[in-house]
Amino acid sequence: MFDLLKKAEEFKMSRRSFIGWSSAIAATAAVPVARGLVAKAEENSNSESSSNEEIWKSAACWHNCGGRCVNKVLVKDGVVVRQKTDDTHPDSPDYPQQRGCIRGRSQRQQVFGADRLKYPMKRKNWAPGGGNKELRGKDQWVRISWDEALDIVSSEISRISKKYGNEAIWATGAGEISKVMAVNGGCTTDYGTTSWGAWKDASTMMGMAEGWIDVGINDRLDLRNSQLIVLWGENPAWSSPGSPTYNFLQAKKAGARFISIDPKYTDSAQVLEAEWVPVRPGTDHALALAMMYTLLDEDNSATNSLIDWDFLNRYTVGFDQDHMPQGADPKDNFKDYLLGTYDHMPKTPEWAAEICGVQPEKIRDLARQVGSTNRVALLTGWGPARINDGEGWVQAFSTLGLMTGQLGRPGQMTGVSCHRAAGNGGPWLVKGGMAGLPTPKNPVKNSINHNEIFTAVLDGKYLQKGEGEKQANIQLIYHQNNATLQTRGAIKKGIEAHRKVEFVVSHAYVLNTNAKYSDVVLPVTTEWEREGGMLEGNREIFIVYTKIVDPLYEAKSDSLIAEELMKKLGKDPKELYPFDEKQAFFNKLATSTVIAASGTGYEPLVTITDQDIKEWKVQGKPQQGRIMLKEFLEKGVYQVERKPGDNFGHIAYKKFIDDPTGSPLKTKSGKFEIYCSTINEASKGLWTEISPIPKYTAKTKGYEDTFADWESKKKGKYPFQVYNPHYLRRSHSTFDNVPWLREAWPNPVYINKSDAKLKGIKDGDTVLLSSEFGKTLRPASLTETLMPGVIALPHGAWVEMDEKEEVDKAGADNMLTGPIPTGLGTSGWNTAICDMEKWEGEPLEADDKWKQRVLF
Repeated sequence: MFDLLKKAEEFKMSRRSFIGWSSAIAATAAVPVARGLVAKAEENSNSESSSNEEIWKSAACWHNCGGRCVNKVLVKDGVVVRQKTDDTHPDSPDYPQQRGCIRGRSQRQQVFGADRLKYPMKRKNWAPGGGNKELRGKDQWVRISWDEALDIVSSEISRISKKYGNEAIWATGAGEISKVMAVNGGCTTDYGTTSWGAWKDASTMMGMAEGWIDVGINDRLDLRNSQLIVLWGENPAWSSPGSPTYNFLQAKKAGARFISIDPKYTDSAQVLEAEWVPVRPGTDHALALAMMYTLLDEDNSATNSLIDWDFLNRYTVGFDQDHMPQGADPKDNFKDYLLGTYDHMPKTPEWAAEICGVQPEKIRDLARQVGSTNRVALLTGWGPARINDGEGWVQAFSTLGLMTGQLGRPGQMTGVSCHRAAGNGGPWLVKGGMAGLPTPKNPVKNSINHNEIFTAVLDGKYLQKGEGEKQANIQLIYHQNNATLQTRGAIKKGIEAHRKVEFVVSHAYVLNTNAKYSDVVLPVTTEWEREGGMLEGNREIFIVYTKIVDPLYEAKSDSLIAEELMKKLGKDPKELYPFDEKQAFFNKLATSTVIAASGTGYEPLVTITDQDIKEWKVQGKPQQGRIMLKEFLEKGVYQVERKPGDNFGHIAYKKFIDDPTGSPLKTKSGKFEIYCSTINEASKGLWTEISPIPKYTAKTKGYEDTFADWESKKKGKYPFQVYNPHYLRRSHSTFDNVPWLREAWPNPVYINKSDAKLKGIKDGDTVLLSSEFGKTLRPASLTETLMPGVIALPHGAWVEMDEKEEVDKAGADNMLTGPIPTGLGTSGWNTAICDMEKWEGEPLEADDKWKQRVLF
């Protein structure tokens, strides 16, 4: 793995076009959209800009990357000429700036790119009922007016709901159209665990935090109290750009040692000088069990205490026979499972090594390091739980922390550390406000799990929670603000599903995968073209952004499209939108709050005057807050200043640890449940039953499935495991169309050198990856910093199908994943198996040389 800082410096020297474009008005010639970067100053602009002055404005970097940083643009003579990041205060470890990454700094090519969708359009061979549906994704596009586009969409909604019922309309994700459908008879929805994997549901059932709404780790200043920090499947340098890696560096400077358990030697491991323990994807569960077996085997309370027995006895249920919940079979306790008392299969390091690939003595060493260190931070990303049958891993990881008592105390923590809360847990110190718009209830109860959604369209059936198997007849797909076709499992089946239904419509600002396979595409604005908004970052900040440019071409906001659609459907838009977008933005600002100086309670964030209300031409009342409205908009961020010993620190689960009787957890027992009947009961009647204790099961399409016969270790048709690391070129699938980022990050498939040698593959060769669900191509990047037998295919590349060869050329990861629901409905992106071989066709041209999807 390259040195990240060295790589950045080399990039500066070799990619002069990038720097030139990002620092000068010459960008206007490179990006031909309305002279490229023109930002019209409105008559009543909130920023007091004029067409002749040079002004920095706070701009959105709205993508779901996990970093969330400050982004600003310089507008001069009505043109965006530069970008910069946070310089609102001097930088320090306690009070760090919220600096942007390469993706945020390329935002102009996203907003002003030549591939922006300019007008409403329909597929040439579309007709009511679908027309030639097989041409979706291949057909020509025809420019149409907004009136015609809305007529088509509204008439298809009406026709299909009348013919098949509103259950036949599937509105993907969540957004403004969900509200429109809710007041027009409703629609089928979808649900899943997406980023969380099994953490979303299983963790909360056993008393642990899932890492998003509830963050179960200590704050970044307390991280410095940890002596050992284990990053288990966590790579913030790639998955959470911004301040998280910097926070970990401060812990290292304070004396913490780091261990990285991951299939790949990551940039985070290199920066933090972590000990690397390679592990096969989806086998972390077996490794954790063997570590816990070692703790039991070597624990001696008199001479070598590795287990916190007092913690187990006081705060948990289900570890041994003496602490089982009432009504449970005592033989089902976790201790006896580890020891193999009843199944005669002790979970020894030798047992686990065969599965996870970590040598037995290294497993024992890991267990000793964790068990013998007083203050340990056991931190994991969601990635290891984004696997089929992943609930057991969540149970096992959590139990390892419970056995060693690494919760609820300074420097001690166990839980999810990723996305906006990477290395910095606790309740939000700044909270964004609400727009105050109505949210109508959807009268249709049908909701389909992400793993079944495409098969439900194709096969007409799915499993509804609490009801069993149900019939489905989806005939209309309405894509809102999401990337459903791109980022759900089994893209190939997804394309088939899109070519089966009678109508597909998408909102999009570029021709992404959803839009490409639609019948009608409605061009939407980016956040730079809207009134403004607020973005949640880490717990200490809230970001605000303003309007940079008027809507380009004929693009409209999602809410304006929803209003127009309401009219076409014969409803009053005021039912959903009683006031305009500027008022909605103002309401969010006015209702935002910040933690009080005492550390308890919240107070208004923004000071608003009568003059502000007059200038904005909105309804509101003056109020006293922490920062003046104009100052907040100019800075683009409010950040709570931190220092050690302040009133804003957080120790996760401290209230429960201090008073387990007075502050019980929200579980049946009020304690952490190593034996969790809730998980077991919730899984019954779903796809696979989950054990109440963290018993190991071979993961569907996991390591064991790479063998034709496990006993003889004869490899099968798909002998390689695939996992999907997040990648600096993209935020999920967003930014994949940006030329600067395509040039900087070429999106190879990472292959271990020994595996490549066996297959006759050299560095740079085009490689064909094949699974039972699809095929994709990528240039090979050979490395010794990847577990043998494992392929790392970066997440989020926009699918680019060669219809003749039936192969994707872009490396879309979900070409290789299947529609496989397991457990509670977890999305198992990181359990996929494939074969690889050198591609015998034309070698791939570098992505940055590909033509952009420019229409009209």
